[in-house]
Amino acid sequence: MNVAFIPARGGSKSIPMKNIKIIAGKPLIYWAVKAACDCEYIDKVFVSTDCEKIADTVREFNLQKVIVIGRSVESATDTASTEIVMLEFARDYMFKIICLLQSTTPLVTAEDLEEGFKTFNQENVDSVISVVNQKHFIWEEKEDGFSIPINFDYKQRPRRQDYNGYLVENGAFFITSRDALLKNKCRISGNIKTVLMSLERSAEIDEPEDWILAERYLEQRQLSL
Repeated sequence: MNVAFIPARGGSKSIPMKNIKIIAGKPLIYWAVKAACDCEYIDKVFVSTDCEKIADTVREFNLQKVIVIGRSVESATDTASTEIVMLEFARDYMFKIICLLQSTTPLVTAEDLEEGFKTFNQENVDSVISVVNQKHFIWEEKEDGFSIPINFDYKQRPRRQDYNGYLVENGAFFITSRDALLKNKCRISGNIKTVLMSLERSAEIDEPEDWILAERYLEQRQLSL
């Protein structure tokens, strides 16, 4: 069985109760849950939360694949890693493949997830992560206060149209097996492949200003349907 796993804590410091705050007419978490439900490779969608208000909201979606589960106090603290709650889930439930989804990337689509599973099913692939292509020139400040370029040679600065850029995790989804998760205690391991998403669908909500951009994209997408 392939499962989607969506962690949803009640605590959020930057945007209070972020997971169920309304964006483009729906609670934020709805968009990731709906994408997972629409993905043909996903059999069940587990939403893990420590908040009854979030649990009730997700149940009200009445989406057939969705199962709301609780999480321990230890896995719901501000300092707990996502791996802690994933491992907690993996020890309590049986499945073959897990797709970790973040509710904070509401523009992810079922098609993105399906591309992730197709990539995961290729030979010798152990994990898949979603990425976006960036074409920025990165600098790093050293201990002496001076800075050096990280991903280009400033003496031979490439033209933007000739620059391939680099791949950046966008946090939308991660796919791996239950066996690999339990063995390596990490959301990705082994031979890793990437799935490229557009910059628009990679919009991630961490701060209030991110909300405005993501909502605009969601509203535009709904108008085009």
